[in-house]
Amino acid sequence: MTTENRTAIVTGAAQGIGHGIAERLAQDGLAVTLADLPGNQAALEKAAAEITAAGGKCGIAAADVSSATDVDRLVEEHVAAFGGIDVMVANAGIAVTALFEDTTVEIIDRTMAINVRGVFNCYKAAATRMIKQGRGGRLIAAGSVSAHKGGEWQCAYVASKFAVRGFNQTVALELAKHGITANIYSPGVIKTPMWDSIDEIVTTKEGKPRGSQWDKMLPNIPLGRTGTPQDVARVVSFLASENAAYVTGQSIVVDGGIYMV
Repeated sequence: MTTENRTAIVTGAAQGIGHGIAERLAQDGLAVTLADLPGNQAALEKAAAEITAAGGKCGIAAADVSSATDVDRLVEEHVAAFGGIDVMVANAGIAVTALFEDTTVEIIDRTMAINVRGVFNCYKAAATRMIKQGRGGRLIAAGSVSAHKGGEWQCAYVASKFAVRGFNQTVALELAKHGITANIYSPGVIKTPMWDSIDEIVTTKEGKPRGSQWDKMLPNIPLGRTGTPQDVARVVSFLASENAAYVTGQSIVVDGGIYMV
C-alpha cells in the first residue's frame, strides 16, 4: 500500500499535540480523521479546514475515548470514509494537577478512564480492524516522561502513563504476529494548553507569578528550550511510517534531554 493510500485516526486532535500530529500525518500523505469531544467541534472544524487548505485529506469525528461504543463507531466511520485503517494515534488524555494529599478517588478514576481505558479502546477497535484487513498496522499512544519517572503534582497522571507503557509493551508482544506494531511517544515539557493549565494551578497554589513554573523547567532541559507539538509530531510521523517497521514495544522520549532512557 502506498503512503497516499494509508489512513490514520488521531484522537484529542482539536488542539495541542494531537492537532500537530494530525497536521503532520496529513502532510505525509495519509488520510486522517481528527477526533475529539463533542464540545470541541469548532476547534476540530478549524483544524480540518487548515489541513484541507494545505492540500491534505481529512475528516472530523466526535468521540469520547473512555467509551468503547464511541471508539468502535469512530473506527467504523473512518473505515467507511477512507476504506481502511493503518494508523491509530491514541493521543487523547488529561492531566489533573493536584498534590497527592489533594488527589481524590474521583480524580484517579477519571484519569484512568481517559488515559488508560481510552488507549485500550482505541487499540482494541483499531487492531480488530487491522487484523481483518491483513496488512499490519501501527498502534501509537501518548505516553509521557511521566511513564518513566514520578513527578510532583501529578500522581494520578503518572500512574496512568506507567500503565499505558506496560499495556503497550504487552500489545506489541501479542500483535507482532499480525504485523502490527505498538509504540508510545513520551513528551516532556511541551508548549500546549495542558502545560499552561499546569503552570496556572501550581503557581496559584504556591502563590507565585504566572509563568514561573515554566521558568523553573527551562534550566533542566539540556537543549535549552521547551518543546512544540511539531517536535512530537515528527516522532509520531516516524513511528507511523514504513521506516519504523522494525520498531515495536518502545517508548520514544521527546523532551530535549531531560530524561535519558
